[in-house]
Amino acid sequence: MMQFNTPIPIVVKETKEDGYALYVESGGMLENDIWTCVLRNGGTIRHYNTSQLVIYNNATFNIDKNGEPK
Repeated sequence: MMQFNTPIPIVVKETKEDGYALYVESGGMLENDIWTCVLRNGGTIRHYNTSQLVIYNNATFNIDKNGEPK
């Protein structure tokens, strides 16, 4: 398990909900990792696998939540 000092802003691909990743747990060598996230709308805590999330924004890597270059 890896807990983040600063939560990572994320977007759930399917619902387009914004939130923050709190920690990630290894799913093993043949499985996706399991992310524990808190959603901004209502503070609901959910678990997602790696393929269900994208990073909300990262200017260093030119990433934005819509998948379009800035």
